[in-house]
Amino acid sequence: MGETRVINAELRGIGVARGIAIGRAHLLAPSELEIKQYNVQRADVLHEVARLNNAFSLVRAELEELRSTVSADAPGEVKAFLDLHRMILDDSLLCDAPRDLVRSRLINAEWALTIQLEELCRQFDAIDDEYFSSRSLDVRQVVERVLRRLAGGRPAVAMLPRQLAEGERLVLVAHDLAPADVLQLKERAGVNLAGFVSEAGGPTSHTAILARSLGLPALLGVAEARESIAEGDLVVLDSDGGRLIVNPDSALLETYRQRIQEEGLHRAELRKLKGRIARTADGIPVQLLANIEMPEDARDALEAGADGVGLFRSEFLFMNRDQLPSEDEQFEAYAKVARSMKGKPVVIRTLDIGADKVLTSSARLSLGMLPGDGIEEPNPALGLRAIRYCLAYPELFLTQLRAILRASSQGTVRILVPMLAHVHEIEEAMAFVARAKEQLKDRRQKFDARVAVGGMIEVPAAALTLPAFVSRLKFLSIGTNDLIQYTLAIDRNDSAVAHLYDHLHPAVLQLIHRTIRTGEKARVPVSVCGEMAGDVVLAELLLGMGLRQFSMNPSQLLTVKQRVFELSTRTAARLAARVLRSHDPIEIRRAIERGSANGRAAPRPPLPVAPALAQLSP
Repeated sequence: MGETRVINAELRGIGVARGIAIGRAHLLAPSELEIKQYNVQRADVLHEVARLNNAFSLVRAELEELRSTVSADAPGEVKAFLDLHRMILDDSLLCDAPRDLVRSRLINAEWALTIQLEELCRQFDAIDDEYFSSRSLDVRQVVERVLRRLAGGRPAVAMLPRQLAEGERLVLVAHDLAPADVLQLKERAGVNLAGFVSEAGGPTSHTAILARSLGLPALLGVAEARESIAEGDLVVLDSDGGRLIVNPDSALLETYRQRIQEEGLHRAELRKLKGRIARTADGIPVQLLANIEMPEDARDALEAGADGVGLFRSEFLFMNRDQLPSEDEQFEAYAKVARSMKGKPVVIRTLDIGADKVLTSSARLSLGMLPGDGIEEPNPALGLRAIRYCLAYPELFLTQLRAILRASSQGTVRILVPMLAHVHEIEEAMAFVARAKEQLKDRRQKFDARVAVGGMIEVPAAALTLPAFVSRLKFLSIGTNDLIQYTLAIDRNDSAVAHLYDHLHPAVLQLIHRTIRTGEKARVPVSVCGEMAGDVVLAELLLGMGLRQFSMNPSQLLTVKQRVFELSTRTAARLAARVLRSHDPIEIRRAIERGSANGRAAPRPPLPVAPALAQLSP
């Protein structure tokens, strides 16, 4: 007898890349490779090393072939993921260390590779930062490709459903998704990829970033998805609502199809806003800026009509490479963005790296560090990172500052210093900027002598000593992600306490409001560049607090712009006053939800709630 499938079964997860997709579920087999472990004779060492070399070469060619199939107009992140996997593949910690293990321990290639994998992942998993701790998944994905080649196989994702109806759309379901495998499937002829569902991953995982860059809805952290979904099940992936409906009935399916049609019309309307200046209903201008990771992302910022780049993270130049980037290499990357933005401001954050964002061993050695330095700190989140790291390695800092200053001759560039907490850190950073300027003058190289220097408000100490900041800096940027984490003493990666991570905690809101108001009084511009800035539901609250600069992922910009047009600063101020008077998180949420609903021209009716197979906090 066949198994009876539950109609309208619902699974919950974390929605990324807004939207809805309807398609047939395609379950990807887990990467469960049997790893043989055995000792080898001294005479067989060369053979095992040759097997490793061959497997690495095959995977390298596989990634190169896949990169060549990516279309020229694809988002910059797409090739960047493949480049990252290639860099991981070429890192000496991964490609050289296993060979040494084969030689020293007389063990087979697979065993040596898995030993090194677990050592690297142990280091990554100890990192107290959501983005960089999730990079252990990338290392595992690369190693799995090599192990498959050692076993004589091909990637599991190459297996497609045996029967695909014409025009059929697929929703991939897996424990975890490697970006390279998703791209490999997406580029295949006849495959119409609608979205992803994974049991692992979070909002900063590469799967999430890939989904946003490709504009495909995804649902991550869906517990027991593969046990609850059968191959070929019809599914509705509602990224906006954080839900997956398995085997929807005809009524619910029609409701969602209507939603998809409405969303298409809505996106077309949003695109019309691109060239309009963002103003509230009562005529107050609001700057909407973009957060970018790489120079290629500037194109997405311009396409979204951004008023500039509010946060250009520079870490991409430093991670997963054996040699630190030269001044000229950094200059070219920063200048490319400055030129692309055609006079619009570009805020470049200085290196936000440390024990929780690990450089390769070769890169650390080039700084004069010992091989284990910067990895085994007792509490990396509270250790040597960001500005502390830069001040500890002056030449690293000066090189980057010179590159940024040189790029200021190509456009409107500003310097943003992360994780400031002490007055002496501000003063030391300013002294380094002055020194970098003098060095460029001695070389007779061009730069804008009036480059503005700002600071990030990410720790409570900064938010509580703002007079020292506004008297020394030209602008402030609130990094809400870290501010929440440090204010509440919550590690978002620790599932035991992650539910306590609350962006609407009264203490967090008070610190944000205090920073905005202090900057306003001192006539020092303040922006918010954390996840809160791109949350359309929070736009009215932040506007009411006095915020006039929002910086977010380019994909969120037009939705927030539309919301700004609907809002009145007077009404927003009244909402903010009510929220800031309250110390009850439930009442705060209710007030914000009422404000969000009341401000929308055509509120969307709620969808019928389907029975739940599994419940996760959205």
